[in-house]
Amino acid sequence: MEATTCLDSEEAAARRLTPGPAVTAAVTAAVGALVALAFWGSSDAHGVTTVLVLDIVTGVAGCALIPVLLRRPVLGGVALSVLAALSPVATPPATVGAWYVARWRRFPVAAAVAGAGIAAHAVQGLWRPAGGLSYGWWLLLVVAAYAALVGWGALAQARHGLIVSLRERAHRAEAEQGRRVAEARLLERAQIAREMHDVLAHRLSLLATYAGALEYRPDSSPEQLSRAAGVVRAGVHQALDELRGVISLLRDEDTDTEGGSGERPQPALTDLPRLVDESRDAGMSVRVDNRIADPAALSGTVGRAAYRVVQEGLTNARKHAPGEPIRVALDGRPGARLVIDIRNPVPGDPAAPPVVRGSGVGLVGLTERVQLAGGRLDHEVTAAGEFRLHAWLPWPA
Repeated sequence: MEATTCLDSEEAAARRLTPGPAVTAAVTAAVGALVALAFWGSSDAHGVTTVLVLDIVTGVAGCALIPVLLRRPVLGGVALSVLAALSPVATPPATVGAWYVARWRRFPVAAAVAGAGIAAHAVQGLWRPAGGLSYGWWLLLVVAAYAALVGWGALAQARHGLIVSLRERAHRAEAEQGRRVAEARLLERAQIAREMHDVLAHRLSLLATYAGALEYRPDSSPEQLSRAAGVVRAGVHQALDELRGVISLLRDEDTDTEGGSGERPQPALTDLPRLVDESRDAGMSVRVDNRIADPAALSGTVGRAAYRVVQEGLTNARKHAPGEPIRVALDGRPGARLVIDIRNPVPGDPAAPPVVRGSGVGLVGLTERVQLAGGRLDHEVTAAGEFRLHAWLPWPA
């Protein structure tokens, strides 16, 4: 089956590389000129009319078989070898046929056609010996000539195969480069979406809470309305600043390295008190059980992922369970794990729409972030009627 497939591919390659009419005519004319020279060189030894006619017929037949050789190399090469057994005038087209077969066919096939040509010339040398040269030396020269032709054709075939292989590699490399660019763009878009959600969802949910208070309590005192409007204005400015920071950090190659880089520092677990205070100012009841003695000891990647876990837990609770108390527990030590557990009661009607609508992919992006940091994130509704967000992250010693 493999040999058949290889042969089929060779036939297809030969059909694709078949010369056009102009090239066929040029090759036939060149071989015809060589045949004429061979006929003129052997004219002194004709003497017999039958031999002269045989040479003429053989030469014409050899030229006529050149188009067949260009389209069906093996068939044409064998036919030209048979003609070479009848007359030396057919030697030029026979040798051209041997070279052409070696150029476009596998080496065993080329060797077989060359063997047929050597056998044909051996027969030719027996009944029409070359003058001034013994039969043994003449046969040795024929073998050497055919060996050179096969080697030349095989070398040309190998060079052609190398060029084709290099072209295919270049095309594959170009396609691979295009695929990598597309994957890089998709990865960048996913990273932008994850960063946008992590950074802005918390801030915008706080703004929605304050705006809701302004909407549903229009009877508040001017001082309270002014204070709430000021909080909203300050929150909008903070959201814009964080948006600019996210975009600048996404373009920085060292964003995920130790400590981060960019125009503004990346959040870490040491920023947790500020995050909790913002939620409490928005009216949320947050109880924190932080058993980590030195939050600054966490690496930038792990500390940032831990911060995002707590931020997403507070944001989800504010969206889906407004007014419910939230419990945040953190525990861990270097050389072990950092464990984060966030719980809040499930509202009375779980099917009710959230107070603030979200994208619905926050936990998906957070899970991916935690996994990239080497940890794991789970979320479930417990038997006690609480929504539980549980994560652990590695804490290198």
